[in-house]
Amino acid sequence: MTQVQGSLTCVGIGMMLGAHLSPIARSHIEQADVVFSGVSDGFVELWLKELNKDVRSLQSLYGEGKSRNITYREMVEVMLAEVRLGKKVVGAFYGHPGIFAKSPHEAVARAKSEGFEAKMLPGISSEDCLYADLGLDPGKVGCQHFETTQLMLYDRRIDPTALLVLWQPALAGDLELGIRATGRAERQLLVDLLAQDYPLEHECILYEAATMPLQSGRIERLPLKDLPLAKLELHTTLVLPPLSKLKPNNEMRAKLEAQAKARSEGKPTGDTAQVLPFSAIKERKRK
Repeated sequence: MTQVQGSLTCVGIGMMLGAHLSPIARSHIEQADVVFSGVSDGFVELWLKELNKDVRSLQSLYGEGKSRNITYREMVEVMLAEVRLGKKVVGAFYGHPGIFAKSPHEAVARAKSEGFEAKMLPGISSEDCLYADLGLDPGKVGCQHFETTQLMLYDRRIDPTALLVLWQPALAGDLELGIRATGRAERQLLVDLLAQDYPLEHECILYEAATMPLQSGRIERLPLKDLPLAKLELHTTLVLPPLSKLKPNNEMRAKLEAQAKARSEGKPTGDTAQVLPFSAIKERKRK
């Protein structure tokens, strides 16, 4: 008898209950032998159980005083155990399963290394909602994303002419990888760090995406100096709009203009390859 080959698919269910789930992600959930739920909202779990009769929560793996890294490893093992039994397994996670979610990446990589079929399907993340709700285009002046504690612990360079998005500011300065937010002292250290590039009066935005259709998300504006006293949830994101306009690089512009002029005059520019329009590529294939 042929042994059934297990598989793993990690999907994102989006941020808003039912509204953000893609048809392909829904299909995987409905057809799975077992669905592991990586969400913290009871309503979302009840909704998942309407799509599949065997939904198992991963939330019980978290614990007071327990490192999140241990929890993430346990999540991976729990999912892979079912894959090894030959089951079609789905991990359903909030937002995008690969954004600030360590266990889905690790589980997919491990499953592949053991010879199982494994993949990740994207979902609408809080980042996507942030751009829509705040009316921001990351391509306009550029955008920087940092996990807050990582920014504090490492020598990173901030560009105040671009958007700055800090993830998990409620865990600022967390060295224990627990499940509780840090306090005002750690947030003050974050403010001190940001004050090297921004004035204390610079406007910040505390953002939380809506998770229910009739619910409003959180968009709270405050000066940077007030951040230590602000109410922060574990899912709050901190946004700092640009401080100043982009500084022109006149030297580079002059070089590019010289290249463009030489090309228009038919002079050699040192090009090593010619970029063909798509229509020309199709014509070559026909020949």
